Amino acid sequence: MHNILVPVKVVITGAAGQIAYSLLFHVCSGQIFGNDQVRFMQIPSMISQLEGVRMELEDCAFPLLNQLSITDNLEEAFKDADYAFLIGALPRKQFLRGMERKDLLKSNASIFRNQGLVIDNVAKKSIKILVVGNPANTNAYILNKSTPSIPSKNISALTRLDQNRATFQISKTLGVPNVVVWGNHSNTQFPDPKHALFDDGRQVWPILKAKFDEPNFIETVQNRGTDVIKARKLSSAMSAAKACADHMRDWCLGTKQGEIVSMAVVSNGNMYGIPKDIVFSVPVTCNNGEWKLVEGIELDFSSKKYFESTLNELKQEALDAEFVFQE
Repeated sequence: MHNILVPVKVVITGAAGQIAYSLLFHVCSGQIFGNDQVRFMQIPSMISQLEGVRMELEDCAFPLLNQLSITDNLEEAFKDADYAFLIGALPRKQFLRGMERKDLLKSNASIFRNQGLVIDNVAKKSIKILVVGNPANTNAYILNKSTPSIPSKNISALTRLDQNRATFQISKTLGVPNVVVWGNHSNTQFPDPKHALFDDGRQVWPILKAKFDEPNFIETVQNRGTDVIKARKLSSAMSAAKACADHMRDWCLGTKQGEIVSMAVVSNGNMYGIPKDIVFSVPVTCNNGEWKLVEGIELDFSSKKYFESTLNELKQEALDAEFVFQE
């Protein structure tokens, strides 16, 4: 935690896009880092596209927004940064128009490789980084490999959107549970309700399975992003920004007592059999700016199949990404 009135520097890439546009309000209003933090906002992007955004932020008169800078220079942007939301990437809607996922990875790998090298050189070593641009897990894997001086625990990828989507499928009729999302932010992700508990301690799964069979529930969550694109002709923005805010707020300010959240984090090689350095969504709690793995969750036979499927995809993506370290 930072001292009162000591500015924190927040970097948001891809700030001309829809996710960032929705996220800016959460950041500047104090919903993420607390109401006692003034902010120095740095936005590396195409300057001409963001002048209108700058004016809107100024017109909001946020008392916590101490300074706003827009730059196309990565060194200037990440210099002494405390937090970074890495949103900028080739958008998913282009991926759906014929690109394979590995093509999306190759198109975005150099972006995160270059950002990682700069972050390693100029950012604070305590920086907390949330990777949002897809494929988020493997982009975070590339970033981690490119930032040897930044602790791996300070790099994460966004799967909170998947958790929020799963929570809604349950809670729209049944109340709010702690549901876990395992694995990749892709259509192999495994939203797991079998160990979730309602706030009153009741188990979610015995009630949920009367309304969903397991494959139907999982596929509904897995395909929600595609369904959003089909409906609005654009990818998720408002819900993704809310998930970014949820993720970083819990990481920085802590989860509630008894609350479990999903974060895609860098494996240390001793996390549910996940190989070292793979960025995999797991259940965590957060306290004092640190996340802690929730251990001891046992997976049944069908759950293990989903778990292995998403793990195999991430291992293959890691292999596909190796080219970027040879350039």
